[in-house]
Amino acid sequence: MEIRIKTGEDAYNLEAFIKKIGNDLLVSIWGGEIPHIGAVAVAQPRPSLRDSRIRSATASVFCYPGHKEDVIAKEAAERLSAALDANVVVTAGAHWDKIDESGIRAVTENSRKLTAMIIKEIEDSSPNNIP
Repeated sequence: MEIRIKTGEDAYNLEAFIKKIGNDLLVSIWGGEIPHIGAVAVAQPRPSLRDSRIRSATASVFCYPGHKEDVIAKEAAERLSAALDANVVVTAGAHWDKIDESGIRAVTENSRKLTAMIIKEIEDSSPNNIP
């Protein structure tokens, strides 16, 4: 299964492409004036360290020098992995010239919105949570 999702049409819109590979997910997130790959996160589900009855995830991140998408990639990978009980790879790259603090907040909010949209789409499309 392949899915493409977009948060909207505002100035700090993000898009994602999701591909199922076996039971794993590959997710690319991009946006802005110069979409690219600035960071990559890989996440694996595991029991929560606080409460083993709750599923969590552990992630590792690689970020190219000068890029700041590591936060977006890591948060999305961990949330997707924990929610969907799957190994997940997320690439993220978005660039807006002269972005200010309110723009950065909007991108962060849109990345969280996009992650929630991905989870809902996958859960709605499969009774086992993985398409």
